[in-house]
Amino acid sequence: MGKIKARLIGDPEVEKKQKEEQKQKAMEKKQAKKKLEVEKEESSKTVKEKKPAKKAVEETKKSPTNTKKRGKKYQSAKNNVDKHKHYSLAEAVVLLKKNKYSKFNESIELHFNVDEVGRKGEVSLPYATGKSVKVVILNDAVLAEIEKGMLNFDILVTHPSFMPKLAKYARVLGPKGLMPNPKAGTISTSPEKVAEKFSKGVLRWKTEAKFPLVHQIIAKISSPDAEIVANALEFIKSVGKIHISKAFVKSTMSPSLKIDLENIKD
Repeated sequence: MGKIKARLIGDPEVEKKQKEEQKQKAMEKKQAKKKLEVEKEESSKTVKEKKPAKKAVEETKKSPTNTKKRGKKYQSAKNNVDKHKHYSLAEAVVLLKKNKYSKFNESIELHFNVDEVGRKGEVSLPYATGKSVKVVILNDAVLAEIEKGMLNFDILVTHPSFMPKLAKYARVLGPKGLMPNPKAGTISTSPEKVAEKFSKGVLRWKTEAKFPLVHQIIAKISSPDAEIVANALEFIKSVGKIHISKAFVKSTMSPSLKIDLENIKD
């Protein structure tokens, strides 16, 4: 049991004094409790300050010694690039060829920052990109191959009448970008003409799913300079210079070069 405090009843002065003493003790007790809470809070802050933050630990782990370093040939090529300069397409192609140090036939790539996610289109470049595209027209034989998981094509073109049969394979073809659809122009009552168009090198481009970025291979580095420039100009025209905020060109292994968009005619 707790302590029992006797209290004198009947004497107003004594009762008043006792009440004041009780209030004083209650106040002191409250202040002591508050002081203890403050001390605990300060102690907790001190522990947190001593313990390194998770972000700081992660940054410490990412030390320069763990960063993958580029080879001497790449560094040499990078030293030839003026990172502050915007190159004309003709200048850029000459420099890319000069900087080539790999033994294989690299691809020439364009990379754009555009004004919004969801931009897309198609373009027929004047010269071959060096990448072969296999276009197939859907029929019962192709359906049988899809059933077995054999997707031996880059573009699938179909007549509308085949779509009901193809519907059950949407989960397989959709994620790979192979499902025919009207927006892509791969469903047509004249599939032969559509297949011929795509076989000639029509490119379909679009931004990344979540970022306003466009990436496209437009040629091989072994292609003549004039053909690379012509393909680049046609692709820029397709995307629309007005929609491009930044443009870069590079080969597979090279550092990127900024493109001078100001002097390119719409």
